[in-house]
Amino acid sequence: MSDDQNPQRAGVAFQVPIRWLPIWSVVAAFGAYFCMYAFRKPFTAAAFAGNQFGGVGFKTILVTSQVFGYMVAKFVGIKVISELEPHRRPAGILAMILGAELSLLLFALMPMPYNAIMLFFNGLNLGMIFGLVLGFLEGRKQTEALTAGLCASFILADGMTKSVGGYLLSAGVSETGMPVLAGLAFLPPTLLFVWMLSKIPAPDVEDREARSERTRMNRADRIRFFRRYAGGLVPLMVCYLFVTVLRSIRADFAPELWRDLGTSGQPGVFTRSELLVTLSVMLASGLSIYIRNNRTAFFVSMFNSVFGLALILVAVVLWRFGSLTAFPLMVLLGVGLYLPYVSVHTTIFERFLAMTRDKGNIGFLMYLADSFGYLGYVAVMLSRNYFGTPDHFLEFYLDTCIFLGIGSIVCMFVSIAAFRKIGPVHDPAVQV
Repeated sequence: MSDDQNPQRAGVAFQVPIRWLPIWSVVAAFGAYFCMYAFRKPFTAAAFAGNQFGGVGFKTILVTSQVFGYMVAKFVGIKVISELEPHRRPAGILAMILGAELSLLLFALMPMPYNAIMLFFNGLNLGMIFGLVLGFLEGRKQTEALTAGLCASFILADGMTKSVGGYLLSAGVSETGMPVLAGLAFLPPTLLFVWMLSKIPAPDVEDREARSERTRMNRADRIRFFRRYAGGLVPLMVCYLFVTVLRSIRADFAPELWRDLGTSGQPGVFTRSELLVTLSVMLASGLSIYIRNNRTAFFVSMFNSVFGLALILVAVVLWRFGSLTAFPLMVLLGVGLYLPYVSVHTTIFERFLAMTRDKGNIGFLMYLADSFGYLGYVAVMLSRNYFGTPDHFLEFYLDTCIFLGIGSIVCMFVSIAAFRKIGPVHDPAVQV
């Protein structure tokens, strides 16, 4: 494809040297999405203790409001992300980041509890960004490794941006003012990384031969695709819903979980635990690029997800028998949750499209899965006060891990059985 035909490079003086393209792409994607978390997560480092409205803790209200906005963005993104023209992605990312930061500013200025609505708009803006960033990486021979770098950002950034929030609080910044200051500090690097994303060229001929060409999807395309593969996609997305609920509770209520585990809850503990989770999960996901057969890579990733779900159950049982301490428990839960969660992002949908060579893109599949995943999490947030005592959040979470972990494993095996019925397809990757 010539530069004139490539909307991402036409008229651009600077071009990324081919030999540096993988590193450039990983750094750009990791950096852009890492910075996004600074506009989303720091507020969860605050306890907002003693603030209740209608018998519900204010932090629960805030988390629910933001997640509800995030969920709405995922449903909207099913159409928007799957249809968006590639050259519009950089401007879209910047517009949504600025909208999220404006929401945090208004959150700081408005009185409680009315400022909670601003976190809805914050989530509404940020919920689109993953699909925009992912669009630069999909459909390449190295997509798993590139996307593993992207996913490393939301594992590591989750802990590190909460640490930033914790440090700002310890410096005397108010709980409502802290989020906007955290976001403001990350605005300059955000601009840099989005510029880097805009310089990534479209997949070349070899990429398209190995992984299939990714195309925009209209409404008819989306309906046809879903109906054709619903038998495997539905249980897979139910599993993803369960994992999203568990992962989001662990992320948004990490201070409460660490407190109930008996730790001091120092800000750095978030970073240390998530660093170990990141290294473990990224190694497992990134290595799949070495499996050239798309069908084999797809099923290896599915069974890798089952292993992660089983690890959750083992970690909870060991904890309750007194064979595990707090820090390894949180690390094992993180690894167990992120193995299936990241596999969906890096390998399962990517290799599914490459295996079937059907018309489509990852953005459609990811936003279809995420929309129902966050819908489930909103339901959990709204009903949380009916489960146990809020002051003992750990037991509620561990019980949920057991229940949803078992359900997720069952769903994965149903999905595997359905996808195995897909007949042999032409897979150029095995002939290279």
